[in-house]
Amino acid sequence: MCPSKMLLVLPLLATTAGLCQERVTVTPADTGEALENPGMGWTFHYYSNIPTNYGSRLAPWDTLEEFPGLTVIYLRIPWSYVEPEEGIFNWSVIDGPAQRWIAEGKQIALRISCAESWMRFATPEWVREAGAVGYNFTPGRLDEDGPFWEPDYEDPVFLEKLDNFLAAMAARYDGNPEVAFIDVGSFGVWGEGHLFASTQMQYPSETIIRHIDLHLEHFDETLLAANDDFSFQGEESIAYALEKGLALRDDSILVQPGEDAYYHEEMAQDFWPTVPVILECEHYGGSRDRGNWLDGSLYLQAVEEYHASYAAIHWWPQEFLEENRDLIHRINQRLGYRLQLIRASWPSECRPGDTISFEMSWRNAGVAPCYRGGNPAITLTATDPETGEEGIVTVFTDEAFDVASLPVGPPGEAEAVSHDLRAALPFYVRPGTYTVWASVGRPTGTPIYALPHEDSNGGRRYRLGTILVTGDFDVALDAGGPEVSLEVVEGAIDLPLVWTIRRPGPEPSVPYCHLIGPDGQIAFQGTVAPTVAEGAFDETGQVAAPVRIEVPPEARGGEYPLYVGLWMPSLMAEANERRMPERGDMQGRVHLGVLAIDDEGEVILRRAPSGPA
Repeated sequence: MCPSKMLLVLPLLATTAGLCQERVTVTPADTGEALENPGMGWTFHYYSNIPTNYGSRLAPWDTLEEFPGLTVIYLRIPWSYVEPEEGIFNWSVIDGPAQRWIAEGKQIALRISCAESWMRFATPEWVREAGAVGYNFTPGRLDEDGPFWEPDYEDPVFLEKLDNFLAAMAARYDGNPEVAFIDVGSFGVWGEGHLFASTQMQYPSETIIRHIDLHLEHFDETLLAANDDFSFQGEESIAYALEKGLALRDDSILVQPGEDAYYHEEMAQDFWPTVPVILECEHYGGSRDRGNWLDGSLYLQAVEEYHASYAAIHWWPQEFLEENRDLIHRINQRLGYRLQLIRASWPSECRPGDTISFEMSWRNAGVAPCYRGGNPAITLTATDPETGEEGIVTVFTDEAFDVASLPVGPPGEAEAVSHDLRAALPFYVRPGTYTVWASVGRPTGTPIYALPHEDSNGGRRYRLGTILVTGDFDVALDAGGPEVSLEVVEGAIDLPLVWTIRRPGPEPSVPYCHLIGPDGQIAFQGTVAPTVAEGAFDETGQVAAPVRIEVPPEARGGEYPLYVGLWMPSLMAEANERRMPERGDMQGRVHLGVLAIDDEGEVILRRAPSGPA
């Protein structure tokens, strides 16, 4: 038994057979590991406006596997790098580095900026040459002789060229599952939604709304993110972003120290219940060197107060990791969602056709909902005793419960929600011992989410224990030797059998016997001998009850595989008319051997090598 689980076997009332059945109960522990799940995690600034920050020191094969919880590579770069000439696109600026991480199952996120304080033309110079109005600036003020240029964000030529670019970008990336989100980055210096470090001009909120609409026109599938600093041009822009379903992003927290480390946690309260919140700390080294970072606990505090789904690695990644391992670990316990299976319970044994009750209690230990949602599932697998190979036998999905509904709360205080998954064991599940696995994912049972539990199969299923599937009966030939001579009396034989009834059936049962001809069809049959008392198979225990087989004359000279079983005449033609044997074929029959009839009518039963003793 895995040390992270407590396994109990408790006597509880069975829900199907009316018997007192034992139940298995497990309480999986949270391993504390960082989870890489959709819609959450650390985002690494491969480009941070300046292309050499911060992925330039990484070798082409270095995908930061050592960074726990990294899920998104953030590529934030000026427009002029991607469309240096009108209609000529350099997508490799994005796709080249992106492919390294996409191959590892990560996603990318994008921001294309239109004004920078370190290069003159973040918006391509050809846009200005086409007639777009703009302004020279020295960072922080308008300056006719300033070294940098910022477009007029309401200029029709600029907006036309931007619209064309966004259309081309959306044709490539909208709805692409490799993309986690795209910032509305076309307004403000660095694409941050403000002009503090450029012209310090003021625009009405309608300008921001126009830029949001330009993105919405082209990106109707991929998540868009609005910057909190849009609010400096008017609160209406933030309300509009919320109305349109955009995520919220707060850039460069911890630029100032202490209580001024961030300002818009209240704004986030309107967003996080329905869409992700994205946090970016200021360039870590600058915050650290000015003494604002301290132990980084304000970053974790911001994750809590904003209910953040994403947090940024905004520095050289190895240095950030080495200096903040404990902080990163603590953030990983809370960032986004963290689906915990608190308790699971199921019957220790059942039979095919039973309705099984899998009781599960779930908790979201993160700060944000699992926005995409998903359904818990139980999978049963079987193991080859010789090779150890494991395969899926069946899966049950709790479509009535969506993990998106799990509430969030302060650390250790989120409410756990219990639900009872009731499912019928399919007819094809044979008696045996099966491994029970839990997962969360699609309604079809396909896992999506990593859980913080041990015993993963590598495919986001987690081992909980086992369940025994039992048959209704067993049967054995009441005679010795590999070959048994059977006496023929008046053209019939009585096959001596001992039946062990494990469970009483819902209706009276009687034996049947099939003898299979060369064509694979039933050649002739047998039924219970007249000497067997009525109701002999309706109680648990052993009963000696032969099957009488009328041997037709035309059967002489042939060999016939012999199968026996129990069926319930009152359920004739229904799917569950046959009782389930401990060992048998898919039709509920037990192969006892081959009945050989010679030309004189003498009958010998040759036992099946793998049949019952």
